[in-house]
Amino acid sequence: MELPAPLKAAVEQMLAHEPIERLARASEKLSDRYRREVRDGRFHLDGELAAKAYLATRLPATYAAVRAAFGMVEEAAPDFSPKSLLDFGAGPGTVFWAATDSWPDLETARLIEASPAIRSVGEALAKASTVSTTWLAGDITGTIPTLEASDLVTLAYVLDEIAETAIPTVTRRLWELTAHTIVIVEPGTPAGWRRILTARQTLVDAGANIVAPCPHARDCPIEAPDWCHFSRRVARSRVHRLSKGAEVPWEDEKYFFIAASRQPATPPVARVLAPPRVSGGVGRLKLCKADGSAAEMTVSRRDGAVFKAARRADWGDAFDPAAGSGHNDE
Repeated sequence: MELPAPLKAAVEQMLAHEPIERLARASEKLSDRYRREVRDGRFHLDGELAAKAYLATRLPATYAAVRAAFGMVEEAAPDFSPKSLLDFGAGPGTVFWAATDSWPDLETARLIEASPAIRSVGEALAKASTVSTTWLAGDITGTIPTLEASDLVTLAYVLDEIAETAIPTVTRRLWELTAHTIVIVEPGTPAGWRRILTARQTLVDAGANIVAPCPHARDCPIEAPDWCHFSRRVARSRVHRLSKGAEVPWEDEKYFFIAASRQPATPPVARVLAPPRVSGGVGRLKLCKADGSAAEMTVSRRDGAVFKAARRADWGDAFDPAAGSGHNDE
């Protein structure tokens, strides 16, 4: 998956005259803060160089994760076509760009970001879009502007920056601003999975309808040390590779999310929870099912259409054990 052409061009122009050595040093520092989930009261993106390092090394991966999550929402709620977006912790507008790609009829976006440096970068990048954007200073854990409810409310890669005890309060606050659908995305780590489970339970308790990725609203059947997450392969640009000191032209971004709505949706019968294993005439898929269970399913050539669907299935796909896959080619 790659960035949309207008965004890619705007990012390349913004990074054109920045020495790779400076980007690499700033990227290493930024990655360390994210990896250790540092909460020291400072912004991760605390200056122009840090913001540019994010564009070079993190924007492509976070965009891919959010866009993949939106793809599952589109699949479960095909009639959902938001006209307004409200995104907290907007960074450089990652969610905004993924939303405009998923739902071309989006008309307005209000983007809330506390860091002045990355907010300024986001405003500049958004000029490459035709959607009306309003950028506001604010922090979902503290003071936010007076806001009207939006069709789509989002929070991506932000819960890892706040105390876990604050997650229910933050989730309820976001839900109050949701006119239709809310999507919360986190890194696909065991800690990210636990944070999403907390947000998920808060939304279920508030009466929300689960949209994706779960095929049910029951307790999660996955038990530690296992955890639920998905992966999206990301193409690396030249600047991306050099800034990270990487050799291969791609990386895999692990992510997890929850989407819920005030309207009913049609979650899949089952969801593929790991890369399918198909060898010879036998296929094995780890599935989360609508009845609240999770188990490995084994199919063989004798199963006909289901076996063929298993061969096409990918990690994160919807899957019907009886009729075959709802494969998503996004």
